[in-house]
Amino acid sequence: MPSSTVEVFAPLDGVRVLSLALNLPGPAALMRCRAMGATCTKLEPPSGDPMGHYNRAAYAAMHEGVAIEVADLKTEAGQQHLHRALESTDVLLTSFRPSALSKLGLDWSKLQARHPTLSQVAIVGAPGDRAEEPGHDLTYLAESGLVTGMDLPPTLYADMGGAMLASEAVLKAVLHKASSPRAGIYLEVALNAAADWLALPRIWGLTTPSGAVGGAHAGYRIYPCADGRVAVAALEPHFAARLCEAAGTASKDMAAAETHQAIARWIAARTRAELEAMARERDVPLLTLPG
Repeated sequence: MPSSTVEVFAPLDGVRVLSLALNLPGPAALMRCRAMGATCTKLEPPSGDPMGHYNRAAYAAMHEGVAIEVADLKTEAGQQHLHRALESTDVLLTSFRPSALSKLGLDWSKLQARHPTLSQVAIVGAPGDRAEEPGHDLTYLAESGLVTGMDLPPTLYADMGGAMLASEAVLKAVLHKASSPRAGIYLEVALNAAADWLALPRIWGLTTPSGAVGGAHAGYRIYPCADGRVAVAALEPHFAARLCEAAGTASKDMAAAETHQAIARWIAARTRAELEAMARERDVPLLTLPG
């Protein structure tokens, strides 16, 4: 019989990651690496990471289990500190523009010459020739078509998506080292590429207003109810049929205006508690929310 104990798989166990990356994407990537078993160290400037000043809780969450050291890389002492650390590092994580790395003597050719087995994962805003362009999460989302109104997105999708791609790149670097132990690899992760990846369902038409999960399907929408809102996700035919039966609508065409109207009227007249009870009884996927 299989053991009831779940074994923790740590694919980065024994891998040493050193980060110079500040703010959100780099530290979030380091957080993921730490969760996968990596030994993580971060060098911060004397002024610290800006995230530590404007959101201490986020900073603390992302740096749990990370060894924080201070080094001014603009000084000889700071450079010596960094290169001593790099001698025992497998993957270096950065989030500077290429010009800033070059000023610090950390462009890839120099790093490779001095630390030939080191790999680098470089987080940039945009790839290649656009890596010097200024930008932030909001501009990358706008470029990818993910800013659709006047409201700010509810989270930092490009930054967090970029962090996931960066931690994936660390795994790629480790796999590369397994086959080429004498040579490191340079991997670039662009935040606008992360936004483009997240935008694919919209590009494919899935989440546009005419798409099945963009509002066209009456069983996949946000509806107001008597004391709040309800997120209904009755997309599959059997879920949609149960929702229609509960709402008492004869129409089973989930794109038809009369189906939308009937379900909307039925939900509007019911409380969150009533809707949750219906969902349990009929096995319909929904979640109620406050108004």
